[in-house]
Amino acid sequence: QVQLIESGGGLVQAGGSLRLSCAVSGRTIVLSGMGWFRQGPGKEREFVATISHNGRYTYYGDSVKGRFTISRDNPKNTVYLQMNSLNPEDTGVYYCAADRSPGATMLEAGYDYWGQGTQVTVSS
Repeated sequence: QVQLIESGGGLVQAGGSLRLSCAVSGRTIVLSGMGWFRQGPGKEREFVATISHNGRYTYYGDSVKGRFTISRDNPKNTVYLQMNSLNPEDTGVYYCAADRSPGATMLEAGYDYWGQGTQVTVSS
């Protein structure tokens, strides 16, 4: 059974930073593209960042470019999302997702496995 467990969420003041982790069990991520999505209060889930299986390619949503960084540690079967210069609009539940394919994709439908999410709240 494949499980994705997100951690690192919490409450932070505007301008602060958080680092999210996504630990995967039940399947190696060596050949998997990985992604982060988020869903703010009253909003639809949106794309945040994605990384190819070898880390060579990364893509970001327009609202997080230059502030967030996605990375991965394949031997640890873990993906990270470093979030800097947070603002209240970044508040939401952050989800990690894994693709059976190796590429980096921005589409929700491209992912096969999802975590339960971790709450990030940014206060003004």
